[in-house]
Amino acid sequence: MKTLKHWSLAGSDNNHVELMVDGKHVLCLYVLEQTMFRVAIKRQGQFTLDRTWSIAPESDVPWEGRQRDSLSGFSLPGFTLSQQGDELMVATEQLRVIVHQPLWLEWQYRTGAGEWQLLTSDRPTSAYLMNAHGDGVAHYQRRMNDDRYYGLGEKAGDLQRNGKRYEMRNLDAMGYNAAATDPLYKHLPFTITHRGEVSFGLYYDNLSSSWLDLGNELDNYHQPYRRWQAESGDIDYYLFVGAQVLDVTKAFVRLTGKTLFGPKWSLGYSGSTMHYTDAPDAQNQLMNFIRLCRQHEIPCDSFQLSSGYTSINNKRYVFNWNYDKVPQPEVMSQAFHDAGLRLAANIKPCLLQDHPRYEEVAAQGLFIQDSGSDTPERSIFWDDEGSHLDFTHPQAVAWWQENITSQLLAKGIDSTWNDNNEYEVWDGEARCHGFGKPIAIKHIRPVMPLLMMRASMEAQQRFAPEKRPFLISRSGCAGMQRYVQTWSGDNRTNWTSLRYNIRMGLGMSLSGLYNVGHDVGGFSGDKPDAELFVRWVQNGVMHPRFTIHSWNDDHTVNEPWMYPSILPAIRQAIELRYRLLPYLYTLLWQAHADDEPMLRPTFLDHQHDVQTFAECDEFMLGRDLLVASVVEPGQRERRLWLPDNHSGWYDFHSGQWYSGGQWVTLAAALETLPLLVRAGAGLPLSQRLRHVDASADDQRELLLFPLKGNGSARGMLFEDDGESWGYQQGNALWLNWEMHCDATTIRLDFTRKGNYQPAWRQLKITLAAGEQRQLLIDGQPAGADHGLWLVDNLPA
Repeated sequence: MKTLKHWSLAGSDNNHVELMVDGKHVLCLYVLEQTMFRVAIKRQGQFTLDRTWSIAPESDVPWEGRQRDSLSGFSLPGFTLSQQGDELMVATEQLRVIVHQPLWLEWQYRTGAGEWQLLTSDRPTSAYLMNAHGDGVAHYQRRMNDDRYYGLGEKAGDLQRNGKRYEMRNLDAMGYNAAATDPLYKHLPFTITHRGEVSFGLYYDNLSSSWLDLGNELDNYHQPYRRWQAESGDIDYYLFVGAQVLDVTKAFVRLTGKTLFGPKWSLGYSGSTMHYTDAPDAQNQLMNFIRLCRQHEIPCDSFQLSSGYTSINNKRYVFNWNYDKVPQPEVMSQAFHDAGLRLAANIKPCLLQDHPRYEEVAAQGLFIQDSGSDTPERSIFWDDEGSHLDFTHPQAVAWWQENITSQLLAKGIDSTWNDNNEYEVWDGEARCHGFGKPIAIKHIRPVMPLLMMRASMEAQQRFAPEKRPFLISRSGCAGMQRYVQTWSGDNRTNWTSLRYNIRMGLGMSLSGLYNVGHDVGGFSGDKPDAELFVRWVQNGVMHPRFTIHSWNDDHTVNEPWMYPSILPAIRQAIELRYRLLPYLYTLLWQAHADDEPMLRPTFLDHQHDVQTFAECDEFMLGRDLLVASVVEPGQRERRLWLPDNHSGWYDFHSGQWYSGGQWVTLAAALETLPLLVRAGAGLPLSQRLRHVDASADDQRELLLFPLKGNGSARGMLFEDDGESWGYQQGNALWLNWEMHCDATTIRLDFTRKGNYQPAWRQLKITLAAGEQRQLLIDGQPAGADHGLWLVDNLPA
């Protein structure tokens, strides 16, 4: 590739500056926010791809994509422009960039004291490279000794990415090694760099296959560097600064689109296994799952139909019901609904070459087309060859949506599970319709699953407009949080997966994918032993997505009741999940409304505590719950670092208080998940439920963990009917509380917003064990008995 070297100022307006580079390329420097700039290089004055589907700062993008030159949704604060000799400076009040000659950029940020400090810079030697003919681009930045790198979405190994090289190329990585396998399912070339008192995000809006080297590579002729390289497309990146890692994560979500607010039942236990739908009597197996949940007293809210319901022999054919296996889909769906369970059906975007409807779809030109002929492109898919639907073709979208409606939704299916959508089409020049402007697949491969899930979501919305949709997708790119819940794909059953899936989920959460989880128990390999299964379920119930799913090599099936000896421990863990549903649902609301991550590495809220940056196996669920999952066999104690939060932590089970900033060892019997609660928190809890049901959920408890000594804290509870859009018109309950503590008194004050009245009419207030101070509620003594109070008539 050829280094871009010499530049000259070509012009500017209120929002951006243009530089002419080497007499033929145009570098555009956009000032989008006080703390966010964008750098884009137009090869020969034009973008290779003039659209994007990931950037959505105000609302969703048009189906055909957002024009790359669009600045809508940004505040565009203006900037100052100055030039001295071979240096050009573009500055806002918070962030500035100095363009040097030959071409490299130096970024500075303003500290709280008003001083300008180095944030980062390009490598001064060969910072920007581009193939003189054809594709291929690269960008090199300096790598500072004290940089910590995070992000990149779903990646194996440690949460901190230093010293590694990663590839973005969506693959169906069945049975991956959670500590090492790369690439995986998702495309998220987004990094967070943290150093001292500042953090910054760097997102490359390029959807071709790419590589990010974060210190694996060394070159004697250059300073230490980090590298991003893409096989095609444009250099087009967003750089934004924040005081905390959390600021950067939230800014990335605002850049790429807000998190879908799904129904409350999506947070319940979701059953799944390939075993049931692969069985010749699939309908009987599925109906039996309802009975077994009741028999073993396992709460459950949904079941995911694996693709076996579409089979002909051993292969899968999307939208094709196998009526030998499932003779009465409508009857089966109704049975699940009668039991309070929803159904999600697996769908795949590739039609095998002998699919009953292949020729019909091919004749309409709805597949991605071969680069060398006017025939559908064919790729390996599910032990055969098939052709992928082209979701940049409006008629393909319509065909997909009509089949979702007629073959699934009309038969009682509630949700779509968008699977096997990595689009492994390796003929990079294969042609996509591009909404009338053809595009080679190499430029937009991960856009296909993004548009697939959007097509599925809109079909569900049209079929049931009064309900908030819920969807699942395995593959995708930045922006997929606008449509779906996701998970870490087909993990392998072992203790390594349990440990590193935690870090994988945190990596996704730092990268804007908040509603995530894993296949609990492991998807591939032999079944988990009893101890591993218990520990995996205990960990799984503390993730936004909780699904036990498997395709075990030994032909067994992972089910809550698979080991009678540990069934009480499994039931206890799932019941804890349901008891915490009000807290989880509030977190989901905050993820949607306030861009707050649900899963959080411990450093996200305790950045001042250096120890929290060390690799560990614990994590935060929201700001209040510290989860210390057991991830080693035979372990009956759990040693962990308690972050220094200046207020301390309570053991959730015993009520014992610990000061932060110290190592502790907690008991971890097989039936116990070590949990700690931030002092100052209040956890909203439900009664024991069989499944989410707003009308039956008629008891609510607020479990308070008061501050020791003097101080104040606050919290909130969000409630609504769990599935409608009523909250948009105020038909919800936002219950906020403030807690003020001193040596003798705990004062709890409530404020209420919204007109929704939940089934529960009283809020039971419970204090942590051993608390002796007087409780005042809205200024009135709560009662003579410590530990239990009832609050009637919620304040308006």
